[in-house]
Amino acid sequence: MDSRKNVLPRVVFGTSSLGNLYKALPYMVKKEIIKEIIDCSSDGILFDTAGKYGAGLALEVLGKCLEELGVNEAEIAISNKLGWYRVPLTGKEPTFEKGVWAEIDYDAVQRISYRGILECFHQGNELLGKYQANMVSVHDPDEYLAASTSEADRIKRLDDIFEAYRALKELRDEGKVDSIGIGAKDWKIIEEISSRVSLDWIMIANSLTIKTHPIELIEFINSVSSKGVRVINSAVFNGGFLIGGDFYNYQLVSKGSAYGRKLFEWRDSFFNLCKKYEISPAEACCAFALHFPGISSIALSSSRPEKVAQNIKLAQSRVSAQFWEEMVEEGLIQNY
Repeated sequence: MDSRKNVLPRVVFGTSSLGNLYKALPYMVKKEIIKEIIDCSSDGILFDTAGKYGAGLALEVLGKCLEELGVNEAEIAISNKLGWYRVPLTGKEPTFEKGVWAEIDYDAVQRISYRGILECFHQGNELLGKYQANMVSVHDPDEYLAASTSEADRIKRLDDIFEAYRALKELRDEGKVDSIGIGAKDWKIIEEISSRVSLDWIMIANSLTIKTHPIELIEFINSVSSKGVRVINSAVFNGGFLIGGDFYNYQLVSKGSAYGRKLFEWRDSFFNLCKKYEISPAEACCAFALHFPGISSIALSSSRPEKVAQNIKLAQSRVSAQFWEEMVEEGLIQNY
C-alpha cells in the first residue's frame, strides 16, 4: 500500500485493544484479532497504533503477532502516532491516562520536539520488531497545547510541535516513511497545524460522528480533501457510548449529572429509531461517518476476533433516506 499516493483502505484497524484499553486481553485473543484482520481484508491492510497505547504494548504485540502469523511486510501498512515514549514503571500504576490502560508493565512520557519525536519513531520501530511504520504523525498535539500554563507556554509548545514535524518531514524526504499526518481529538488544532505543515493525511477523533458534526468541521474536511489530503474518521462511536458503552469520549458518563442525562436521552431516542428501521446503531454510526465526500476511511477497533468481519462490513452500511429524515425531524442530527 502506498499511502503517499493517497491509497487507503476503507477501514483502518485500530490497535488500542492490543494495548489493554480498559481491560487486559489474553495474548492469544489479540493474535486471533490480527489473524482475522489479515484473513478478512480485501482492499489493503492499515493498522493504526501509537506509543501511547499501553505504553508501547500495542506496538509490541502487533509486531509479535504479525511475525508469528508469517505476514509479509509488503502486505500491510502501519501508522504510528508519535509523541509518547516508553519508560520504566516506577510506581504502582502508570502516570499517564490513569484508569484507561489495564495491567501494563511500563509507563510513558510525552516527547514532542525535534529530537523527542525521532526517539519515539525509533523506539516504535524497535517495538514492532521486523516491521516498520510507513505512516507517522504527532499524536494528541491538542492535548499537548491544552496543557499550556500561559500564552508564552503555548507558543513554546506550538514551536515544539512544528519542530517535531520538521523531523517527520525529514523522515519522509529521506524515504524512511511514506507519509506524514496528524491525529487529534480537537479538529481546530488540526486546522491550525495544517495551515503551516504539508500533511498527507489527517485523522480526526470524536469529532465527526452521528452525535456531533459541526458544519465548520465539514467545511474544513471538504477544503483539505480538495487539496489531496486524505481524511480518516476515527472514534465514530464517541468512545463506544453510541453503541451502548458507558464511556463518552473516553470519560465515564453518569446518569446522575445533567450532562449525562442529556447524553442518555439522545442515545435512547437514537436506539429507538434504529430499532424502528431495523438497523444496528453501529451501522447508522458508520454510514454517517462515511457519508461526507471528504472522508476516505473510518478507523475501527475491536477487542473480539468475531467482530472483525462485522467491522469491515460496517463500512458498506446502507441506511434508508427515511431514517435520516426522521433523525433530522427529531433533532438528533444536523448538517446532513
